[in-house]
Amino acid sequence: MSSETKSPAKPKIEITYLNAANPPTFLEESEVVDFLFTNLEKYGDPKPHIQMAIDYACSRHQGKGGFVVVGKIENEIVGAVVVNKTGMGDYIPENILVYIAVDEKRRGMGIGKTLMETTMDLAQGGIALHVEPDNPAKKLYERLGFTNKYLEMRYQK
Repeated sequence: MSSETKSPAKPKIEITYLNAANPPTFLEESEVVDFLFTNLEKYGDPKPHIQMAIDYACSRHQGKGGFVVVGKIENEIVGAVVVNKTGMGDYIPENILVYIAVDEKRRGMGIGKTLMETTMDLAQGGIALHVEPDNPAKKLYERLGFTNKYLEMRYQK
C-alpha cells in the first residue's frame, strides 16, 4: 500500500452562453449581475451599469449584441464574462470585453483562463478590454496574447 495521497480532481466547469438567441431569464440575469457586482470588487461598477451591459449583449436590436459566458460548478456561478459588440471593425475591435470576474474563493484554479479562451473562441473578430495596471488579471491577458496598443484617455462631461 502506498501512503501517497492524490490531489482532488479539478471540478468540471459547466459553460452557459447567453445572447439574443438564448436570452437569460430574469432570475439568471439577476444572478449574473449580483455575481459580477460582488466579485469585480474595486474594479467593478454599480449594478445598473452591469445590468445595461448584459441587456446590450443580449439585445435583438440592430447595432447591439454580444454575449455572456457563465461558468458554473455544481450549479454555482464561479465566473462570468460580458462582451458587447462595438458595431465596428478594422480600426476598432469588433468586441469589447466589458466585465470578467471569477469567484474570489476559486481564483488560481484556471477558471479565468477557461472563460477567456471560451470568450476568444466565441467572439467574431477582435476583442478590446480595459484593465487597471495593478489588476492581477493583466498577466493572464498578456499570456493569452493581448497587447497594450494605446493609452486610454477619457473626457467626462
